[in-house]
Amino acid sequence: MSFSVTPIACLSDNYAYALVCAQTGALAIVDPSEADPVVAWLGKNLGQKKVTAIWNTHHHPDHCMGNEELVAKYEPEYVAAHVSDKGRVPAQTKYLNEGDSFKLGDLDVSILHIPGHTTGAVAYVVKDGNDTAVFTGDTLFLAGCGRLFEGTPDMMHASLQKLAKLPGETKVYCGHEYTASNLKFALHVEPGNEAAKAKAASVAEARAKNRPTVPGVLSDELATNPFLRTDSAEIRGNLKIDANASGGEALGVIRKAKDNFR
Repeated sequence: MSFSVTPIACLSDNYAYALVCAQTGALAIVDPSEADPVVAWLGKNLGQKKVTAIWNTHHHPDHCMGNEELVAKYEPEYVAAHVSDKGRVPAQTKYLNEGDSFKLGDLDVSILHIPGHTTGAVAYVVKDGNDTAVFTGDTLFLAGCGRLFEGTPDMMHASLQKLAKLPGETKVYCGHEYTASNLKFALHVEPGNEAAKAKAASVAEARAKNRPTVPGVLSDELATNPFLRTDSAEIRGNLKIDANASGGEALGVIRKAKDNFR
């Protein structure tokens, strides 16, 4: 792989990410909720290397509060977020929309607009040869999805289906360490899912050793994530979702059940 991605733990359960192009050294910081952990990681691992770009997946403060401090310290070439987040993302200078593409060093980057959690949510899809990574913020979590603060169930369903079309081996980098609790809910609504059982066991082992569960792999998400499995007869039966309900309608019921799950 000609790029590396390192999760940087922030706040109580957030991840920022450092994406480095191996060939050119170009560096993007994704979703810096706070600056200090990012600065510490850069100093320890890259000797205060210049930051090429800051990428924000959406405007919530726990994904962009570190922008201004990092801009002042490293003077990145740009700070990117969706065009509709203009004025809501600190220090934003690049305004993205569906289908935009650009380079980070030698890496190809393309943008998917994935509203649902927020209306301006975007995913950054990074490709180099056969290697693909996607930064999904709070739209697609490992084994879950974000709450519908600004969007609708239909929006979220369409966004998740858009992500589901990426290659199965795509590595998924999401915004929070919610995987264990998400899998608990997944098995509550689909207890017969053997893939989810196996994933829950491996996640429990990782968390017991204080290891992050990111990245996930998209093929695993298709097998375990209830929000990507709205056609599951078991999920529909357990949540009393009509067999003829649309994917968006089913997602709305699943999301409401997750909101009330303890």
